[in-house]
Amino acid sequence: VGVSSLLTGTVHVCVCVAGLSGDQADLDRRSKSFGQNFIPPKQPKTFLELVWEALQDVTLIILEVAAIISLGLSFYQPPGDDTEACGNVSGGAEDEGEAEAGWIEGAAILLSVVCVVLVTAFNDWSKEKQFRGLQSRIEQEQRFAVVRKGNVIQIPVADMVVGDMAQVKYGDLLPADGILIQGNDLKIDESSLTGESDHVGKTVDKDPMLLSGTHVMEGSGRMLVTAVGVNSQTGIIFTLLGAGEGEEEEEEEDDKKKKGKMELTTT
Repeated sequence: VGVSSLLTGTVHVCVCVAGLSGDQADLDRRSKSFGQNFIPPKQPKTFLELVWEALQDVTLIILEVAAIISLGLSFYQPPGDDTEACGNVSGGAEDEGEAEAGWIEGAAILLSVVCVVLVTAFNDWSKEKQFRGLQSRIEQEQRFAVVRKGNVIQIPVADMVVGDMAQVKYGDLLPADGILIQGNDLKIDESSLTGESDHVGKTVDKDPMLLSGTHVMEGSGRMLVTAVGVNSQTGIIFTLLGAGEGEEEEEEEDDKKKKGKMELTTT
């Protein structure tokens, strides 16, 4: 089976049924030309960012405002209190003690808010750390069957390169994009990409494209890997989602610059 002009249209690759030779220099060249089968994870949030997110809770904001008001009232003394205190000898000591201890209520509210925020942020931080550790372990342990030197071997998903001949079977989650070379009643669940719950039949003559992130529901076959990592369908979606956030920030900055120019021209 020969496939030319993969991805870039400039590199010609010829792959036989025996698969790649497995030569490390060839694998490194393919990884360098077409990328690795790895999608960089989103940068984790820092502990301070998690604290800031926890402070955005409406209930905590109300408690913070109430605590500040309580502290302000506890230290506030009306101007006529001194003259009235001179005429009231009895009970003066009790009133003075209550006034001195009035700040405790506001301080207790603030202390409780700080404890809630720190506990929430620490729980989120520990959960995110555990999730990333589990995700990295799954990525390292997940393996896929490919044909190299005529033999079917199991390799880590991250070691797959463009041009590999991969064997797909029932229950597999496709880790890369590819073209179906040989199929036996192969049906794919593409609901993760299209939202359609119906299984899509794949044949060599009709709809041979296999996309990463989809599940094999029936049958088996072999596919020629054509895109990995950020160049695969899953990688493109993740990249577009990240680019959308960046574009919004750039649009906001452009709007601010335009407003600033308009203010300068009007003045």
